[in-house]
Amino acid sequence: VQLQAYGGGMVQAGGFLRLACKAAGIIYHIHVMGWYRQAPGKHRELVATITSGGSTNYADSVKGRFTISRDNAKNTVYLQMNSLRAEDTEVYYCYANLQTYWYQQGEDYWGQGTLVTVSS
Repeated sequence: VQLQAYGGGMVQAGGFLRLACKAAGIIYHIHVMGWYRQAPGKHRELVATITSGGSTNYADSVKGRFTISRDNAKNTVYLQMNSLRAEDTEVYYCYANLQTYWYQQGEDYWGQGTLVTVSS
């Protein structure tokens, strides 16, 4: 299974970006998809997650500005990031907890990371 992320880049403060991440490979069911981010020298932190049923969870720092959504048929998760701030500048990692076969437990998978740079 591979997670391929798209959409990072550079934007001015107050602007917006949309990230997308598609899971590909042998997939039976994806329980949770989401995004984490990491700045140099810091731990990776939660941005937002969404379950297969559509329940969402957001970090307090992005509530009201970021929206996570998911297309289950396409195994793809999106992150709409509005009102971006300089402190949102980090590498964003796509995440999925999924089963490759019905008899297996869910496992965690990570994408390669995409850089988001917000200039002030």
